[in-house]
Amino acid sequence: MSEQTADHRSLIDAILANCRRSTLPYQRAHRDDAFGTAFWFNDLVSEDDDSETYVQYLVTAGALTRYDLAEIRLRAELSDTPMSANALMMPRFQEGWIPLGDTGVSVLPAGVLHALARRKKWAWATDEITDGIAAKAEDIALLGDGPVPAYVLGHDVGPDRTQREQAVVVGEIVRRDDGEGFVWGGPVPRGCAGAPVFVGLHLAERSFKLMCLGVLLPGEGEDETACHPVAGFDHIRTAVRDLLRRPAADSDAATPAPARWWRRRK
Repeated sequence: MSEQTADHRSLIDAILANCRRSTLPYQRAHRDDAFGTAFWFNDLVSEDDDSETYVQYLVTAGALTRYDLAEIRLRAELSDTPMSANALMMPRFQEGWIPLGDTGVSVLPAGVLHALARRKKWAWATDEITDGIAAKAEDIALLGDGPVPAYVLGHDVGPDRTQREQAVVVGEIVRRDDGEGFVWGGPVPRGCAGAPVFVGLHLAERSFKLMCLGVLLPGEGEDETACHPVAGFDHIRTAVRDLLRRPAADSDAATPAPARWWRRRK
């Protein structure tokens, strides 16, 4: 096995070990279009000596949320108790999503999804992209301008449009000419837009730090080789924090949908 292949394998193993249950495939219900991948994100709001306080969101590409009725595909590993169906139907889908400025990303406060599960008599068991994995500005600054190996954890559509199997798609990211953000290089299976993009920051010797760079946005074109921008978590994180200040700062702005808050003891 070559050194490059070993590095790919190590990063893929780390992604699946830490984030396998973070993604959800969704689509416009009863239609053969608007397939996407969303993922769970825990925003660290505050931290003290004894505990950490989080707000939880679902994150995806905003362009893939603009319809009324959505179907979220489920898999058994996302609950510790039996699910009553293999999909959730979400009416008024577009109304719950909050656009994050000009990032191309939208978030759904996770209280909506937890309420849906409770009505079905089960509870989510997920992995989340956390503050420790989501890229910070200083992490992104360490990435070079040239191609960097990268990985998308998304859900392919598949030939029969129902399976939505999870896959790690291997490619690379390149910094834009203006230095603002990145572009994905390589094919992207249909259904993977909106998914998290990962890279490995190399540390001493053969060790690395797994980092979620951001969100894969829909491609500028129709086929799998279309150019896909990547919205970085440095901008996403700032925009999410602004949501918590929005009602007080702007009386005309709508109050976000119910969030999922909790405090975790260290």
